Amino acid sequence: MLWLLLLQVWASCLWLGHGEVVASFESSCPQFFFRDIPPNEALEPEDPAWICQRYKNQYFFATLYDRRERIPVYSAYIYEPGPGKRPKGWLVEPQLMGPTYPKTMEKEWTLMKRYNVSLEKIGESQAVLQDYKNLTGLNRGHLNPNGHHLDYSSRMATFTLTNIVPQDEKLNGGAWNNYEQQTMIRNTQSCNITYVIVGAVPGNNYIAKGRVNKPSYLWSSACCVVDNNHRKAWAVIAENDENQVQLLTLGELEDTLTQLYGRGQVSLFDRDCPRE
Repeated sequence: MLWLLLLQVWASCLWLGHGEVVASFESSCPQFFFRDIPPNEALEPEDPAWICQRYKNQYFFATLYDRRERIPVYSAYIYEPGPGKRPKGWLVEPQLMGPTYPKTMEKEWTLMKRYNVSLEKIGESQAVLQDYKNLTGLNRGHLNPNGHHLDYSSRMATFTLTNIVPQDEKLNGGAWNNYEQQTMIRNTQSCNITYVIVGAVPGNNYIAKGRVNKPSYLWSSACCVVDNNHRKAWAVIAENDENQVQLLTLGELEDTLTQLYGRGQVSLFDRDCPRE
C-alpha cells in the first residue's frame, strides 16, 4: 500500500510539470508573447517573480509580479473573448511563499487548512483579500480581464490577486471598461491572433497600511497578427485617479513607460510589431 501511495504521489508530480513561479518566461510559458519574446528587463522591479499563471493544471497567462509592492508589473495573455458568467472567489499564488508549495493557484483558506500556513505567511510576498477590504474610491482592478477569455476556467484564472491592482473605481467601471469591452472589439476585427500586455506603474500611495501599492498609471498594449505579412498595434495609458484613457501608438507607450519607470528603454513586443 505504501508503494502504491508513493507511486501516486510521483505520478501527480509528473502531471503538474513545471512550477508556476519560474526562472523565465522564455523557457516556461512563452506562448503568451508575440514570437515568444516577453518585454525586456526595463520593467523588472527589485524583487520580481515570473509567474506562469496556472489553474487546474493548465497555463492561461503570464504575470511579472512585484513582491515588494505586492502588485503585478504586467500580465500577458492572448485575447479570446467569449460569453459567460463572471466567476466568484479569489485565488493566491502559493509558490510566492516557496517552491515546496502547490504549483497551481489556490484559495487562501485551502492553503491555511491543507498546508497549515498562516494568513501572515501568505501575505509576506503578495496581497491577500484582507488588503482590499473597506476601500474608498478604489476597487480590485484586473490587469488581465476575465471578459477577454473564452471559458470558465480561463476566466477563473484571472481571479488571482497576483493579477489585481487597487484601481480607481470610476476608471475601472468607466473609461477603462469601455476600452476593454468596446475599443478592443473594434480594433481586433481583422486580427487572426492578438497578444496583449497590460501593466501598472507603481505610485507613491498605498492601501492596507502601506502593504499594497496603488499604481499611478495603468497601461495596455496589443500586437495583432492579421496574416503572415501584416501586423498592427495599439496602446493606451490612464492615470489611476481620472476616468480617462489616452490612445497611443505602441512606440509612444514604450517611450512614456521608459520615462515613468526610469530603468532604460522599454520594449514590450518583438521588433516586428509596428511602433507607429
